[in-house]
Amino acid sequence: MIKTLKLNTIVAESQLGQRLDQALAKLFPDYSRSCIKKWILADQVIVNGKKINKPRNKVLGNEFISINAQMKEDNPWIPQAIFLDIVYEDNDILVINKPRSLIVHPGAGNIDGTILNALIHFYPAIINVPRAGIVHRLDKNTTGLMVVAKTIPAHTYLVQALQKHKIIREYEAIVIGNIISGGIVEKPITRHPVKRTHMIVHLTGKPAITHYRVIEHFRAYTHLQLCLKTGRTHQIRVHMSHIQHSLVGDPMYSGQLSYPKDTSDILINKLRNFNRQALHATMLRLLHPISRIPMEWHAALPEDMATLITLLQADKKNISK
Repeated sequence: MIKTLKLNTIVAESQLGQRLDQALAKLFPDYSRSCIKKWILADQVIVNGKKINKPRNKVLGNEFISINAQMKEDNPWIPQAIFLDIVYEDNDILVINKPRSLIVHPGAGNIDGTILNALIHFYPAIINVPRAGIVHRLDKNTTGLMVVAKTIPAHTYLVQALQKHKIIREYEAIVIGNIISGGIVEKPITRHPVKRTHMIVHLTGKPAITHYRVIEHFRAYTHLQLCLKTGRTHQIRVHMSHIQHSLVGDPMYSGQLSYPKDTSDILINKLRNFNRQALHATMLRLLHPISRIPMEWHAALPEDMATLITLLQADKKNISK
């Protein structure tokens, strides 16, 4: 299957001096640098109205880039009628409240049954947008808000806005242990050298910044609000584990659950059987990619997290009597 791509963007001033292929790889992160290099060599990249076929040419910033290319898709995505909880929709974007157990994008071992498959069933034209409009992901068992681009201009803007940290994403989590006050975790993250599905804090990793503040203290747990300044894989989970406050239920970065004296059997059972990371994307704020109007959405906590918080509150109240 041959797919025709038409991409447009403007080179950022901060990219002054970068090679053309390097600059475009950052502006279009859904495509590899080698792929972009092939497009340049094939006269498929136009810079300020002129075809440029030398990947090593340097950019100055503010150039208008137009790409007209064709790509072969070896594994075309399959539309599937999967329910999507759509919080907002217009001609350019969708905002989805993702449930647990739903993978965002097909990958090894998960070739279908994903949000991407649902998107191309719901809105077939989205197949022409890179990654079917998906610009950021949530882990399989993390719930909450995601924005999706329905058009290529919207996708280009949202990708750049994410790179420039102009899209604000807030989360709520329940973590093990007492966190006295808010703080910042600023530790680089990279892939685990042996466990390739895991991430770790390491000096060789990419910069990662997580802000957190306390919403409510419990006897041996803390309800947090967190804000991402970067978007690394498993970032919140890795950072919280690094400071010895793993998320309740996290299957990869789990910590030791705590059962203070007189903890009820109901609460103990709930904690032991909370079989996903207690993490929910509660707020999303951005400028609309076309109108540039500020927009903000909120998603209430899912039932499993809300129930656990209610039990933790009752536990704290009973002990304080």
